[in-house]
Amino acid sequence: MIIQIHLDLSKDVLKKSRNEVGTHMRKIQGISHITLICKDIKKSSKLFQKLFQTVEVYCSEQKNFSLSQEKFLLIDDLWIALMEGESLQRSYNHIAFQIEEKDLPFFTDKIISLGLELAPSRSRDPKEGQSIYFYDYDNHLFELHTGNLQQRLSFYHSF
Repeated sequence: MIIQIHLDLSKDVLKKSRNEVGTHMRKIQGISHITLICKDIKKSSKLFQKLFQTVEVYCSEQKNFSLSQEKFLLIDDLWIALMEGESLQRSYNHIAFQIEEKDLPFFTDKIISLGLELAPSRSRDPKEGQSIYFYDYDNHLFELHTGNLQQRLSFYHSF
């Protein structure tokens, strides 16, 4: 009986902590920015401008307000921060941008013309969408993907 009361109280506490603290609802509003560490931020900034049509909105020059020199870029309203530092070891951690299927050849050619390394794609059903994976100069893995979450879930739930 004591255990049952404790469980009931725990459920109430969890419910309250998930939904509200006081009267203020707490939730994540979205992604603020993505920070990428780059050995040569000028070179990486040019890459982002040529491949993703970014707009540079800030360059720290010699004033370091953060850990090192940085540049802020925008892809539409997505804030990308490039910071100077050592390159990463490669992994499957990646950032995926959505593109239209008809643009796959354009981006593949652009990636190759910039001297970037195409990475092998994982095997997938065409119903999930198609992807191009590539590494930038600092071993960040990017994916350009033609599908969306709803398509992926519909495919997964079809089994």
